[in-house]
Amino acid sequence: MEEGPYKYIREGNGKVSRVIRIGTRKSQLARIQTDSVADRLKELYPDVHLEIVAMSTIGDKILDTALSKIGEKSLFTKELENALERNEVDLVVHSLKDLPTTLPPGFTIGAVLKRENPHDAVVLHPNNAGKTLETLPEKSVIGTSSLRRAAQLKKRFPHLEFRDIRGNLNTRLKKLDEKQDFAAIILAAAGLKRMGWENRISTILEPEDCMYAVGQGALAVEVRARDADILEMVSVLHDPETVLRCIAERAFLRRLEGGCSVPVAVHTQVKDSQLYLTGAVYSLDGSDSLKETMQTSTAADDKVLQSLEEVDEQVQRVGVTASKIPSDAQDRAERLGMELADLLLSKGAKEILTVARQLNDSR
Repeated sequence: MEEGPYKYIREGNGKVSRVIRIGTRKSQLARIQTDSVADRLKELYPDVHLEIVAMSTIGDKILDTALSKIGEKSLFTKELENALERNEVDLVVHSLKDLPTTLPPGFTIGAVLKRENPHDAVVLHPNNAGKTLETLPEKSVIGTSSLRRAAQLKKRFPHLEFRDIRGNLNTRLKKLDEKQDFAAIILAAAGLKRMGWENRISTILEPEDCMYAVGQGALAVEVRARDADILEMVSVLHDPETVLRCIAERAFLRRLEGGCSVPVAVHTQVKDSQLYLTGAVYSLDGSDSLKETMQTSTAADDKVLQSLEEVDEQVQRVGVTASKIPSDAQDRAERLGMELADLLLSKGAKEILTVARQLNDSR
């Protein structure tokens, strides 16, 4: 039964239930991530019917070009957002790092789930078992589709060479194992863990070797901003600490105007009611870089907590709506990101990023 933009089904007992349709990419990892969100919703709302709608995105179709060269900000999200706009789905599950810091009008991130390990991992070719990036032979080729990873690791391990590798996780691991082109590849630890391939991780890269991408390791649920009931429904999935960390990271990236085509990296942690944000920008070869750390308090102000009920539900911070998390803590996280970006910009970050962008475009 279709009624307006929504879909309903009549149960055996005559009861009519709304069907919530969840949009996802077709890749195995995307399906695993979406199923994990659907399972959580099913636990919380046993009466709701969930339907998963899988589709292909530009990023899934163009596999012979480096992501940073395609220049499209919403490579893995556009088709899903189109379906959301046309009411073909009610919510979409993404890897947060795929979502641009400015969402199209009418959309919002209604939930940011507890972050999996956000760091990058080294996966070695079976012939190199037992080695590390440090001990790999001179001129070993490392596969990564990320300028951020390559820039940091080139500086740290100058004896290695870095080459683009594209495709979903399954494809990249196959390319590594079945050919002799790569000595190792660098992947997000979160994806490997979600796929159940933790045994392939030989090293998790520490922040001093390689800081991660904005939002890496966190899942986001994108919804139509006007759908108050869906927004309310998914809001219980928010993990407060992850939300504050990711708001700070996204605000940092947005202020820097960074995207897929420039090397920007972050590291965040919450400790003793303090949110620490380290952010860095790099030249393509990693020789030029700027890195700074700032912190802010995450403790909620009692006065603000009392007025939480009156907060405008539709306030978005870098695309995130989290009305149940104290707004002053969110404001401070957002300010932290912007102030750290301003500090780097005052030290010459714009020049480094402009050169990186031009060099990348001309490659």
